[in-house]
Amino acid sequence: MAAYAAADTLVAAGADASVTILEKMPRPGRKIMITGKGRCNFSNIKDWNDFSVHIRSGASFVKPSFFNLTSQGMLEFLESYGLKTVVERGDRAFPQSHHASDVVDTLVNACHSRGVKIETECEVRSVAYEKGAFALEAADGRKYSCRRLIIATGGLSYPSSGSSGDGYAWASALGHSIKQCLPSLTALVPKNYKSATEIISNGMKGHIDRSSPLSEIGKALCGIQLKNVGLSLSIDGKAVDSVFGDVDFTDGGIEGPAGFQLSRKAVKAIFNGSKASLCLDLKSGVPAEELSQRVKELWDEVCKDPRSQHIREKEKCRILLGKLMPWDLIPGFTLCNPDILKTERLPRRGVKTTVRISAIAKALKEWNFELAGYVGYERAVVTAGGVSTDQVLPKTMESRLVAGLYFCGEVLDIDSDTGGYNLQTAFSTGCLAGLNAARSILG
Repeated sequence: MAAYAAADTLVAAGADASVTILEKMPRPGRKIMITGKGRCNFSNIKDWNDFSVHIRSGASFVKPSFFNLTSQGMLEFLESYGLKTVVERGDRAFPQSHHASDVVDTLVNACHSRGVKIETECEVRSVAYEKGAFALEAADGRKYSCRRLIIATGGLSYPSSGSSGDGYAWASALGHSIKQCLPSLTALVPKNYKSATEIISNGMKGHIDRSSPLSEIGKALCGIQLKNVGLSLSIDGKAVDSVFGDVDFTDGGIEGPAGFQLSRKAVKAIFNGSKASLCLDLKSGVPAEELSQRVKELWDEVCKDPRSQHIREKEKCRILLGKLMPWDLIPGFTLCNPDILKTERLPRRGVKTTVRISAIAKALKEWNFELAGYVGYERAVVTAGGVSTDQVLPKTMESRLVAGLYFCGEVLDIDSDTGGYNLQTAFSTGCLAGLNAARSILG
């Protein structure tokens, strides 16, 4: 987007200048290809007031770029180059084909239409600045020089897409401060969800690799999706945030829109040595007292049913739970909440099992998960932290420290919720950076 905006401005002015993208990967847009599970939720068409509340860091900084290229403007831009789009639940915009490759192809074609040159498999190893010009050297020895440089490398998340933090190193070498980087919009891993012990890598306390094998509890819960539930986060025993939405249990841990929304604070807390926990409310629309009464009534129905006369208490409990939650959730719920059944050994009479109705009602409203850690950059959707926005002009995206240097996208200390906000922010800041880089050459 930065390259297109720069080239479009130069072409419109008839300027004798060129725009080149130095692309590390064999093909451009690798990270776009994997967004939205391959469907590419490229934007969210909310207006600024509703959009901005989903920006977790740097909302005021993003505002000028958003109004330069709004969500609706981005949608219209892609459609002007032939991409049919559709807006789904939550104001999320997708390509009508639901193929992320169509978004990438559209962006590449737009760039080519303005004469942008894309150099693939060109991994930049060093960036130097002297006397108003930038000198870049690639890993294969190729050298480039330019009067204006835009760093649009993304962050550290999904390194397989080429994001390895190069932009942070170059920005730091050119005198910029880097705010602490941490994975965000990532899976939160409850204790006993993985069979492997906690892994600390690259100095990231609490990082548990997604490939770590699942425990019995993890296997029982993995693959379950819950709709319209409540999820709250506590840090060191104090509730700090709560959301209502969808939760997914995956091979990584707790994800889904609700889990992702709380992950930023949870990861930061764990990284800093605090204890974090999640509380899942499966019946958020029902007050606790009313739910307790409902569970008791259902239990009475189960017990009075003639078909229940000759079955064990454990089986009756399973029937009860089946009236309160999806069947596939019952094994995991039971493993995580063993106190819903009370077992007593009786003299000469074996074992007596009692179903604890109050414990079931409480667990439905307060299913607690103490967190062991989080999945790292290998599958985190975005990187929180980055180049300090205090050192970048929000109206132009130009560095306050180095003339002719511009930043945009995830390399900056800006990140948002899941739902198309991060890509739109990248497109908006990219467009403004390209526009102003070109204008500065034109004078």
